[in-house]
Amino acid sequence: MVRKLPSLYRGQALLIVLLSMAVVLTIVLSILSRSITDVTLTTREEEALRAFSAAEAGVEQALIAGAPEGEFSGAQFSAAVTSISEGSQTFVYPIDLPAGDVATVWFVAHDADGNLVCSGSLPCFSGNTMKVCWGKPGTANDEDVTPAVEASIYYATTPGDYTTARIARATADPNSGRTGTNSFDQADGGCSVEGTDYAFSSTISFSDLGVSGQLQMARLRMLYNSDTNQPVGFDFNFAGNSPLPSQGSRVDSTGTSGDSTRRVEVFQVYSDLPPNFDSAVFSPPGLTK
Repeated sequence: MVRKLPSLYRGQALLIVLLSMAVVLTIVLSILSRSITDVTLTTREEEALRAFSAAEAGVEQALIAGAPEGEFSGAQFSAAVTSISEGSQTFVYPIDLPAGDVATVWFVAHDADGNLVCSGSLPCFSGNTMKVCWGKPGTANDEDVTPAVEASIYYATTPGDYTTARIARATADPNSGRTGTNSFDQADGGCSVEGTDYAFSSTISFSDLGVSGQLQMARLRMLYNSDTNQPVGFDFNFAGNSPLPSQGSRVDSTGTSGDSTRRVEVFQVYSDLPPNFDSAVFSPPGLTK
């Protein structure tokens, strides 16, 4: 004998099947969505890496081959090379200095091969006054790690004859508690160079240091700041001073791959002596102890 289900229970099996299919479909769609997201992220990461590698390749191409545009690993790069501080009377050193490191500002020009030269097309700096600015804004002036500076001015008493090279030095310290023992001059208050603010400054007169002849370069050594690196800027905006020659090159390279764009900025300053050579007498033909 066949019994008929009450009308109350009719369609329940179909409802259960539909609910089960909905749950399975939701799980499948979630897995598909996660897979698509992972693939998209992986693709973007690969594109970002290719774009960054292309930007780095653009820097190398611009510095070595002079090529402003090109392709690397399927990505494109575009690079622009500009001179640092050429024709200007200010120079912001591109990196902060730890204690003992030096920043160099060149008074003589460099030709395409890196040789020192003074000519009509590559004029050298001439002048008598330089302001040095250093220290991050808010840096205390009475601590053991308060940064002080030593400026070494290189010059040749006979222009072009490096056997007549001489060095004059000036020092400045914001910490008045140390000047009695280190015999540094007292530093002045803050200043600004190219929109960058500094905590301390010192104005140096070359003639007061006995400098005469052809200026070569100035090397600024940072002292005492063992806790943090400190920025440095140079200001030559004084009456009688001429503009600076180029201090090096700035390369701004952009790499593009798909939707990813990466930018690399590199500063290449002219070659200089390591800081430890400041304790030796140096001339181009050789080294004399």
